[in-house]
Amino acid sequence: MSDFLLVHGSCHGAWCWRDVIPALGRLGHTARAIDLPGHGDTPCPIEAITLEAYADAILAALKSPAIVVGHSMAGFAISAAAEKAPERIARLVYLCAYAPRDGVSLVEMRREAPRQPLLEAIEKTADGLGFTFRDTHLGDALYHDCPDGTVDHARARLCVQAIRPQATPISLGANYAGVAKSYIRCSEDRAIPPEYQTSMTKGWPTGDLYEMPTGHSPFFADPEGLAQRLDLIARG
Repeated sequence: MSDFLLVHGSCHGAWCWRDVIPALGRLGHTARAIDLPGHGDTPCPIEAITLEAYADAILAALKSPAIVVGHSMAGFAISAAAEKAPERIARLVYLCAYAPRDGVSLVEMRREAPRQPLLEAIEKTADGLGFTFRDTHLGDALYHDCPDGTVDHARARLCVQAIRPQATPISLGANYAGVAKSYIRCSEDRAIPPEYQTSMTKGWPTGDLYEMPTGHSPFFADPEGLAQRLDLIARG
């Protein structure tokens, strides 16, 4: 079976994959989750957090080729890793994530979306180097369809998100282009508009496109369903 490396999105950490890892195990796969620099149990000065540092952390966690899943902003991080070392990655899976284009930053892509649902949900830190989610918007923006207790679980673990890696234009070339890719669109997403998820993958083979009827946090809303879709992707 397959080995998965699971990479979190903005302000999150490895903790958000809590229910998906055992679900994948029950399907015969191995799965691991990492904390990107500055997240979870990987402290890092915010001024030292870069897109390249994210990519290096992903590659450091890959001992052999694996399917690398990136949620939300991690679409950029996993893509940067693939450009640096494509031989370390069996496939990239974008989970309601930004699917980047060469020379464009995540911030620029976010502004391209037809709607900006997160504008009211986030606020910059006093130093201007990061942002956090407003507590009053957590449930509606990120976890509206998740089980009771999810917001409390997340609130205790969410961290400041460094802006620098999201404001950095990504460089993608032949290495990235040669890596197999799949996308899982979340049709009830209130963070990245579902219609923008569709437009980001325009022209992708239909066999590489999947959908879940969830919001932005399918790892909590439907971990079994997410594991089943990842299993389908792994089986080709």
